[in-house]
Amino acid sequence: MQPPRERLVVTGRAGWMGMGRGAGRSALGLWPTLAFLLCSFPAAITPCKILKCNSEFWSATSGSHAPASDDVPEFCAALRTYALCTRRTARTCRGDLAYHSAVHGIEDLMSQHNCSKDGPTSQPRLRTLPPAGDSQERSDSPEICHYEKSFHKHSAAPNYTHCGLFGDPHLRTFTDHFQTCKVQGAWPLIDNNYLNVQVTNTPVLPGSAATATSKLTIIFKNFQECVDQKVYQAEMDELPSAFADGSKNGGDKHGANSLKITEKVSGQHVEIQAKYIGTTIVVRQVGRYLTFAVRMPEEVVNAVEDRDSQGLYLCLRGCPLNQQIDFQAFRANAESPRRPAAVSPSPVVPETFPYETAVAKCKEKLPVEDLYYQACVFDLLTTGDVNFTLAAYYALEDGKMLHSNKDKLHLFERTRELPGAVAAAAFPLAPQVLLGTFTLLALLPMLW
Repeated sequence: MQPPRERLVVTGRAGWMGMGRGAGRSALGLWPTLAFLLCSFPAAITPCKILKCNSEFWSATSGSHAPASDDVPEFCAALRTYALCTRRTARTCRGDLAYHSAVHGIEDLMSQHNCSKDGPTSQPRLRTLPPAGDSQERSDSPEICHYEKSFHKHSAAPNYTHCGLFGDPHLRTFTDHFQTCKVQGAWPLIDNNYLNVQVTNTPVLPGSAATATSKLTIIFKNFQECVDQKVYQAEMDELPSAFADGSKNGGDKHGANSLKITEKVSGQHVEIQAKYIGTTIVVRQVGRYLTFAVRMPEEVVNAVEDRDSQGLYLCLRGCPLNQQIDFQAFRANAESPRRPAAVSPSPVVPETFPYETAVAKCKEKLPVEDLYYQACVFDLLTTGDVNFTLAAYYALEDGKMLHSNKDKLHLFERTRELPGAVAAAAFPLAPQVLLGTFTLLALLPMLW
């Protein structure tokens, strides 16, 4: 007989969270498809907080806080707290499958344990580290689940590469190209044999061409005896310290500890270590928006079945030309006494900083006038949000930690192959939305 919590939160190999009846094997493989489809509709995305509700219930009923098997009142209190959390987010979760699955699962468990809907709720509890010897912390993983250990036996040390995305948004590719892009909507950052990373960028203000990352989805694929498939999803004002199924490691396999999440700063900074592929990922929330940085071996970067199909893999190929912004032209006009509005990438401009003020604020955090400094200035001029100064600063700090060649940390020459693409950056989204809609409709019979 499974414990109540395990019956509620089902952790399948596909990282799908299911609750109540019918959430078992039939749901496997469904999450990656749904994650892609949901990320493809930025205009329809609402701030559903069901992941936060799931994590809080998991925390209240796991580890040292787990109610004893005969402590029904405490378990019922945790369920009532869980139900209250779902009610508070109900309006923004309409149509969210995880939300409706949670609601039905709560109802089932309350019925099974004869819990009344009225009664005391449990107080939030601080999460504690698992005790020594806990399965989350075991270190006896197979050698194949430690990339560097298995690598050194056969050849020289691996070459590591770095990719980062931050701000409005600025992209540093695995090949050290630096671009400022529009890329509104959902775009793949990484797509290889081991993991997928997709970001959704939304306008900073309604109607503005200035965009920033509001959603991030990472899918770690099932890998031998090391890890089950796991999904990590972050959104504005929601930076979870666990995977979507509530766990913090790679599952139930012998090498599960080779994939692990560590919360560095609550709600602001998360680090994911995937030792089985030698990869480190840093996700931050700075102000309202997200930043992403990764350190990955070249062998993993290039592990794709068909390289020709990786055309929109931004960390590898960079942004499409019609999505790149000519930063140099923008800066030249910003420095002049009169700045023609036609050159600005933002047809709707918020209350921004004067050029001299933007330069002074960026100099405080970024004394070297490299491309991170220039990106900071650009963001203050286009958004008026001082938090973008910190986004550029932390992107550089993450680069210091993750880039293997410290001589290449500071870049001074912006990658730009096609001049004058500011106007071209106004890429029409309507065909993409229509295509996504038709794709979703075509897949509905297969999903249910």
